Amino acid sequence: MPPDAPEFSRPLALGRVGPEGRTETLEASAAEREILARRLGIPGIEALRATLRLSPDPDGAVRLAGRLEASVIQECVVTLDPVPQQVAEEFALRLLPAGREPADGPDDPDEIVAEGDVADLGEVVTEQLALALDPYPRAPEADLPAAARDEATGAFAALAALRGKG
Repeated sequence: MPPDAPEFSRPLALGRVGPEGRTETLEASAAEREILARRLGIPGIEALRATLRLSPDPDGAVRLAGRLEASVIQECVVTLDPVPQQVAEEFALRLLPAGREPADGPDDPDEIVAEGDVADLGEVVTEQLALALDPYPRAPEADLPAAARDEATGAFAALAALRGKG
């Protein structure tokens, strides 16, 4: 695999979507999951599967509605022990033909510009998985140190004291 190639590549030409739309089911192999876990900085990805419904928009873009399911292993932020987690996430976005500028309004859907009118659906799924990961995974028995929990002496006590001054 070339060094800049996506770890979980599933290219699809936007023109192949067709007027009736299409459904794609993507599943990462064990080798792809191993490489993706390294990229995402987590100990492991046990399973990664996505179902994507693609439908054409009159303006030449393609609407994508997807459901991502994954079993991942993350590290506990307190103990660094492995924490198995299930990810189930629904998402929607638009795939734009090459040369189109994505809209950036607060109510606009996320848009991804396809390179050469080919969208990499595997990369789309990878990005959605990265967004869905728990940013602070904790093992069930993990407890923060007392100093971190105590508002009077904890990490934010000095900041709280400064808030009262001035």
